[in-house]
Amino acid sequence: MDFNSYVLQMASAFAGSMGFALLFQVRRGKLMLASLGGLLAWAVYLALGPVMPQDVPRFFIASVALTIYAEVLARVVKCPATLFLVTAAVPLIPGGSLYHTMRYFVEGDFAASSAQGLNTLLLALAIAVGMIVPMSLFQLVRRVRLRWARIEAEEGGK
Repeated sequence: MDFNSYVLQMASAFAGSMGFALLFQVRRGKLMLASLGGLLAWAVYLALGPVMPQDVPRFFIASVALTIYAEVLARVVKCPATLFLVTAAVPLIPGGSLYHTMRYFVEGDFAASSAQGLNTLLLALAIAVGMIVPMSLFQLVRRVRLRWARIEAEEGGK
């Protein structure tokens, strides 16, 4: 792929994320940040292409990057991470893969439909797991910090 193709794809990811952010009525101050998340996710996916030709790990890593972006930004801007996560995940939705699955099914090519359907399922699973892992780690870190703060407060009060 050439440079112009990459730029066009990232601009499309940004625009798609912005469209969903507008649909979900994201406030003006957070609109750009939510849209940049979609650009980031797709940029990570594209950047991994030359070194990792398989889509499933690329979708997983892009989802991890997106989730870390959303979690960090949520703390900086002081709003829920889902605001950034949902709108920025739009470019990763495997719509093309789902379309091909259904097309093969309608055409009666059940072997191709099954193979493409499995690929679609794996992509969706990679996205979901790529979001769950960092979210769980952020939650774990937050709980450990709260526990340590509670222990220090109890020791300081003695």
